[in-house]
Amino acid sequence: MPSINNFIQGFSDGLPGMKDFRHASRLYVDDAHKLAPKHKFLFHVVFDIDDTVAVKAFTEAERLELDMLVKSVTLPSYNFDVEEKVQYNKKMYVSKALRYEPVNITFHDDHANTVNAFWKKYYEYNVADPVILNERLQQDVKDDYYQENRSITKWGLDTPKKRKKPFLRNIQIFALHKQRFTSFTLVNPVIGSFAHDELNQADGAGVMANTMQILYETVRYNSGLVKSPAGPRGFATLHYDREPSPLTVLGGGTNSLFGPGGIVDGIGSVFGDISRGQVNLGTILKGINTYNNAKKLKKKDVKEELKGIVKDGVLEVGKQAGSITNPVGAFSVGTAVAAGALLATSKGSTDDKTNTNTTLQNSTPDTVNFLTADESYNLIESNTTIKDEIASSIYYKDIGSRKNLTVAESNVEFEGSPSGVKNIYRSKANTNIRKLVTEGYIKINRTSQDVSLSNEIANL
Repeated sequence: MPSINNFIQGFSDGLPGMKDFRHASRLYVDDAHKLAPKHKFLFHVVFDIDDTVAVKAFTEAERLELDMLVKSVTLPSYNFDVEEKVQYNKKMYVSKALRYEPVNITFHDDHANTVNAFWKKYYEYNVADPVILNERLQQDVKDDYYQENRSITKWGLDTPKKRKKPFLRNIQIFALHKQRFTSFTLVNPVIGSFAHDELNQADGAGVMANTMQILYETVRYNSGLVKSPAGPRGFATLHYDREPSPLTVLGGGTNSLFGPGGIVDGIGSVFGDISRGQVNLGTILKGINTYNNAKKLKKKDVKEELKGIVKDGVLEVGKQAGSITNPVGAFSVGTAVAAGALLATSKGSTDDKTNTNTTLQNSTPDTVNFLTADESYNLIESNTTIKDEIASSIYYKDIGSRKNLTVAESNVEFEGSPSGVKNIYRSKANTNIRKLVTEGYIKINRTSQDVSLSNEIANL
């Protein structure tokens, strides 16, 4: 079965009929993911109950909990009653009426009976049956319609008290996305049907739910920030976990270069707070976590993560589009690598863009911890990955350092070079590896086979 890596590799090899992922990237990623689809599971429903009509009003906590117990809800839908008109064989259509289709809401049937209490209040407010039976609970309740002295006079919708106001003012459905909302307000809603769940001893894994169907007169639309006054009432206030995730920068972050909670994400988050003038304790904690994670970042891990991004085709898009925008940290790939490298390693002359280099002092080669010249040559003959690392370092000597690039930026540029350029520097690696190792400019760890470069590599 073909994989996405094969697809991207096919594009980079120039196979006919193969396309890259730039269309999807431009459509869904550009402008902070503004055209990306919304998620179905991010929503909140608010029931605006007129507490003045109830015998015993809900507490504020009960009202917020009722809103949170909605398991699923359908959004409004509409049907136009359209009539076809024909005049001299020309057809046209005229809308005669608009029908608002019912909205279905499913609740969790909770242990505290919050949803059942809501239904009971609505039921008793609109229907006389449960009210009369509750009043005569200790008596022999029966239909006395044919008796002369009737004591029960109200049944069904003939409520004991004249109802002048609706129990529900409106129902607001909020679809949430990127700290914003899109709301649908059902005006003057009434419950068209309500159903409790089924009990079944054979269903050991099932959980109970209540369902209702809502009819309404019209719909109002709105949108804005979740934290604005028009946002969902009670969202993220009660029973809400406010502790930052350990995978985020504020929660501790990760010691990876890229990805959520990584070094680049931390840099972008701190700089973003500073640029917006929102420097607070959270900004300081982000900076501390990013610094601590950067100290744990190993050079080998940085290389592996960078190679993973390059080989999956991200760099190919960078060559065509100029730079890849990191939507989390607002850094281009080249800038992100440079910033991550500066944080993760001690600063050397290779990262100094003033090109001020010191002279390498010859020393006795360490053949205990590092490979000899001949061993290094034999290794790159059989290991193409390490050969590419050596070729990349020579490319930095010839091209990157003269373009005032850091080592990391030069590595990115080399990985994106045409195959002909790469083959030239691979040949140079075979030719020059013994000289580079003997003079101490390149060292290959005997155990990990990690390639390290001298700070004075630009003077080669």
